[in-house]
Amino acid sequence: MSMTTEHRTREERLDALPFNRRHRSLLVGSGLGWALDAMDVGLISFLMVAVKKEWGLSTTDLSWLASIGFIGMAIGAGAGGALADRIGRRTVFAGTLVVYGLATGLSALAPTFLVLCALRFVVGLGLGAELPVASTLVSEYAPRRLRGRMVVALESFWAVGWLLAAVIGFTVVPRENGWRWAMLLGLVPALYAVWVRRGLPESVRFLERAGREEEAERSVREFESASGIEAPKSAAVAPADHEAAPKPKMTDAFAPAYRTRTAALWTTWFGVNFAYYGAFLWIPTFLVAGGYPVAKSFGFTLIITIAQLPGYLAAAVLVEKIGRRPTLAAFLAGSALSALAFGNAGSEATIIAAGCALSFFNLGAWGALYAITPEIYPTAIRAAGAGSATAFGRIASIVAPLIVPVVFTEHGEVWTFVLIAFAFAVATVASLLLPERRGASLEEA
Repeated sequence: MSMTTEHRTREERLDALPFNRRHRSLLVGSGLGWALDAMDVGLISFLMVAVKKEWGLSTTDLSWLASIGFIGMAIGAGAGGALADRIGRRTVFAGTLVVYGLATGLSALAPTFLVLCALRFVVGLGLGAELPVASTLVSEYAPRRLRGRMVVALESFWAVGWLLAAVIGFTVVPRENGWRWAMLLGLVPALYAVWVRRGLPESVRFLERAGREEEAERSVREFESASGIEAPKSAAVAPADHEAAPKPKMTDAFAPAYRTRTAALWTTWFGVNFAYYGAFLWIPTFLVAGGYPVAKSFGFTLIITIAQLPGYLAAAVLVEKIGRRPTLAAFLAGSALSALAFGNAGSEATIIAAGCALSFFNLGAWGALYAITPEIYPTAIRAAGAGSATAFGRIASIVAPLIVPVVFTEHGEVWTFVLIAFAFAVATVASLLLPERRGASLEEA
């Protein structure tokens, strides 16, 4: 006997659904953007070694090459989240990939260092605008009991992208003009993602707020149909109670009701970004500076990257078993301890072991952070709130590549990773101030 959905709001109907092929398509279509971002950032960590040799760059030059993309990401994240609340998630989604794809393809042809930096900035604009929108869209369609797990699964595409970057870095970048071919390879999945995204739905909650009731109802019925659930017989299905409201602004996240959680969220994002990009962007360069051949350092990085996958898997289970906040705090604490261990590693075995632990805990923390971020704001400011937190975190990703190599040069590897561990510790404390949202409706934020 098939189920019916009479007298329930569209949000309640979506929350009650089992995971189906439409959820899978949404997850994969959104996850491709995550993989692209990871592959792009991961490739830069390998490209820095190659372009330094080709153009005779200094460490300061490399720091700016690493940071310029994150400047674009910071601007893109803030603007993209606000735009998504105004004109729709899917519209912003489509535009960001076009920007990213064109700039990535042109990067392969960059004749000078300055041109490459300018294109890296544009790539950052596209990628930065996409990520908070993707997590918001997935969270708004995910069934309530699976929401955290689906957002962590979305974030796990990062490991896929970084792993692809590590493989390309290990096999392609060391060859003649290898870094240019690597950039061209990055264009291929971008074109595929544009094709996949044509079928992604717009947010039901956004459509309702925009007064587009028929489109909202059609989207919900598509997801119900994928689960074999009958559409309501009544044409007038109860919409969620969305009051008319002024256009959202990024500053809405600092209204009295959200001020504490926003401050805690921004601090967590800042600490995680500083630690992650301070460590993983520079690991290949640090290993080469420590006397390891380029090929071996790239090989170490490839092994360390593989540990991201079980980190995401563990976080995906734990966010629904014990909650978002304890999972996030535990993985951040594990990241801090792993960073200290990596800074004190003295052999190939301990470098790989500590690096794998750092990769496991850090990427699991990313998954939990993305799960909790869109859940703590109401629909009207959800994408803007998530985007502003992401944008603030990107400031750390700009600063870290500039500060970390200086600390490494002046004080050595041990103190470099003490700094990284401190950033993780600050994020751990801040995460404990976030509200726990496991099992709650998005409308209860």
